[in-house]
Amino acid sequence: MIYIKRKEHFCAAHKLWNEKWDAATNKKVFGKCSNENYHGHNFELEVTVRGEIDSDTGFVMNLFDLKQIIREHIIDVVDHKNLNLDIDFMAGKQPTAEIIAQEFWKILAPKVAEFGAELHKIQLAETHNNIIEYYGE
Repeated sequence: MIYIKRKEHFCAAHKLWNEKWDAATNKKVFGKCSNENYHGHNFELEVTVRGEIDSDTGFVMNLFDLKQIIREHIIDVVDHKNLNLDIDFMAGKQPTAEIIAQEFWKILAPKVAEFGAELHKIQLAETHNNIIEYYGE
């Protein structure tokens, strides 16, 4: 089994807020992320795909194809957007890095499978210090 990885970047705004809680509780739990006017991050997305090497191409999957999938279905959709307000697949969901990664997985896994590979991991860095990894459902 061989693993390949593609890195991409996007900028997006969001607000973490639970409507069931008062402002003080939201502030206590989410801190600066509960800013009523939202806040932004320069996200780093890493997508890892795994599979066997194709004897004809020498690829698990053509990295150009992986780049195109990620850009078309994720980056072009979320870059310079508000994750709470502008993104259909995030509607009604708390836009934490964990949930964002899960939603990205739902989009990317079937697209990668069309190329005979398997999505292995999504890593999403909200900051240099806050990074999550998701290995699927």
